[in-house]
Amino acid sequence: MRVISGTARGKKLTPVPGMDTRPTTDRVKESMFNIIQNQVYGARVLDLFAGTGQLGIEALSRGAAHCDFVDFDKTAQTIIRKNIDAARVSERAHLHKTDFTRFVSNCAKGSYDLIFLDPPYGGKILAQALSAIERFDILSETGIIVCESAAEDTVKTGLAKGREYRYGAIKITIVCHDWKDGTDNT
Repeated sequence: MRVISGTARGKKLTPVPGMDTRPTTDRVKESMFNIIQNQVYGARVLDLFAGTGQLGIEALSRGAAHCDFVDFDKTAQTIIRKNIDAARVSERAHLHKTDFTRFVSNCAKGSYDLIFLDPPYGGKILAQALSAIERFDILSETGIIVCESAAEDTVKTGLAKGREYRYGAIKITIVCHDWKDGTDNT
C-alpha cells in the first residue's frame, strides 16, 4: 500500500493489523483517482471510515486543501496518525476519533467537496452513512461521494447516483447532488 501520485508519491503506508480493516488495493485506488481527478485539487475532503487513511492521504498528496479523517477504532486511529505524519500532510489533516453518525451530525451544511465512503462491506453501514450525509446536507453543491462496496452490495441513496465501476469483487459508485448525464437516482 503506497501513495500513487503527488507530493507524497511512492510513500509506503502502514496497514492496520488484523482482518477488521480492508485497505483499498492500489489498482482500485488508482482507477478511483483517475475517475475523480478533476475534483481533487483544492477540495475539502472527508475520509469517513478512514481505516489506514490512504484515500484521504492520496487526495492531500494530489492537492486537496484539507482532509478530515474519521474512524472509531483506536488501532486504526494510531495507524492513520502514523500514515499522515509519514506522508507529511499533517498540516492539512485532522483526525476525528468518533463514530460516523456523531461526526456527520455535527458538520456544517456543504462542508465537503469530496467524501470517501469505504465502510465494512454488507451495505447496511454504507446506506446509513449516505442517509446521514443527505440528512445533514454536508456535501457541497458540486461535491461528489465515492462509495466503495462489495460488488453485490446495492447503493441506496436519495442523492443522484452516477456511474458504477467494478473491479472484481469491488464496486465503486459515484454519488452527487445532480448527475448531468441523465442517470437517475435509483
